[in-house]
Amino acid sequence: MTRIIQTGAAVQQQGAKLTTLIPVRIRRSGGRKVVIPAATSTDPAAEHHTPILTALSRAFHWQRLLDEGIVKSGSDIARRESLNPTTVWELLRLTLLSPANVQAILAGRQPKTLTLRWLKNHELPAEWDEQKKLFGGFDT
Repeated sequence: MTRIIQTGAAVQQQGAKLTTLIPVRIRRSGGRKVVIPAATSTDPAAEHHTPILTALSRAFHWQRLLDEGIVKSGSDIARRESLNPTTVWELLRLTLLSPANVQAILAGRQPKTLTLRWLKNHELPAEWDEQKKLFGGFDT
């Protein structure tokens, strides 16, 4: 069972455990489940990139499953979800995004040229300052 919290900050500290919350709603549309961002931004220019939001939600959910020992590996997730293991590992890399980048994506303030395809096909720098430099150069 997936529990998605629809409001709150993107990152919360719980004792020694760091929890990332992706504030989204899931709605059925034409027989498909659609991820809809929660009203976290009052910026009228904000544009939410639904594929990235969906991928972030899945990645952090899968990471929680791994952290809690519910699944043993990305290959287990791939079998459960009927996905290619490569897809699972590509999406799990999104959990390495800095909290500032996650919050920007949730608020619809990600670089306009940033796509899910780019995120899946490129390694992310481990250092959050390097990520800031990398993403800062997208729309220039």
